[in-house]
Amino acid sequence: MEYRPFGTTGLKVSRYGLGTLMLGAWGNPDRDECIRIIHGALDAGINLVDTADVYAGGESEEIVGAALAGRRDQVILATKFHNPMGPGPNQRGNSRRWIHEAVEASLRRLQTDWIDVYQAHRPDPATAIADTVEALSDLVRAGKIRYWGTSMFPPGQIVDALWTAERHTAIPPCSEQVLYNILARNVETDLFPTCRRHGTAVITWSPLSGGWLTGKYTRDDPAPAGSRAARYPQYFDAASETKLGTVERLTAVAQQAGLPLTHLALAWCGEHPAVSSTLLGPRTEAQLVDLLGVADTTLDAATLDRIDEINPPGVLLNPHDQDWANPDLEPSVRRR
Repeated sequence: MEYRPFGTTGLKVSRYGLGTLMLGAWGNPDRDECIRIIHGALDAGINLVDTADVYAGGESEEIVGAALAGRRDQVILATKFHNPMGPGPNQRGNSRRWIHEAVEASLRRLQTDWIDVYQAHRPDPATAIADTVEALSDLVRAGKIRYWGTSMFPPGQIVDALWTAERHTAIPPCSEQVLYNILARNVETDLFPTCRRHGTAVITWSPLSGGWLTGKYTRDDPAPAGSRAARYPQYFDAASETKLGTVERLTAVAQQAGLPLTHLALAWCGEHPAVSSTLLGPRTEAQLVDLLGVADTTLDAATLDRIDEINPPGVLLNPHDQDWANPDLEPSVRRR
């Protein structure tokens, strides 16, 4: 397993990290198998484990905590706050109050005294960025977290957080976690260059585009049994013809390179110099074994050029794949 610098923190993280969205009720309810998946990833050299308080209502964090018993020091452990964790209006967001409450709950579920990278899961337009920056800086100074980062923040808001930290003599974000795959390349235009200029680490998620880049979705079988499309049909719209055609062309490129499409897609993510780690998101042990087969795979320039011809740099094929809606585009904001 290759290890890469995590921004300017001095940490080294594995080229592939383990994402745990599918571990628990949202994906695999078998806790014993989920723990084996985590152990299998660690045994393969993965040292970045990423979760979030909202995943399966906290169950994912509980599974990660159980799996890391006796192995905590081997792991760069990342989790997130922001999404609703209860019915109350203050049990969510990026406010100082909620951050302090949320981190204590995550520490309990994770069975740990500290979190390595604590991430704001999404921007919060209702909270002053200074409050968020200062609250997270307090947690670093208290030893409850080592670093903090952002997730799905636009470039301007990342820079705003960096400037705010400088003005307030606070601790700046060290990382950004963002959706990135061959079908969703829009972050190459501005976000990646911004992170590189400021020494911000980048963790990428959804490298297989929700299963599209496994090749399992076809015109003949758009939602095979057991697939994410079958379990969450709301995430797969009828406007998929462009994706199907693109995946067919990418499959031919993978065959020419002597690789499964899955491995081509995973290896491609890590070829961008801005990317520190790409999260694998297995639901089963069998999926983990398949995904780990990519560990030493690199792509030559000719293969990368062919991928660029199929979906050019900076292009997002389907805006719905962005997974974050800019609130500044809402009618209430842009109309007098």
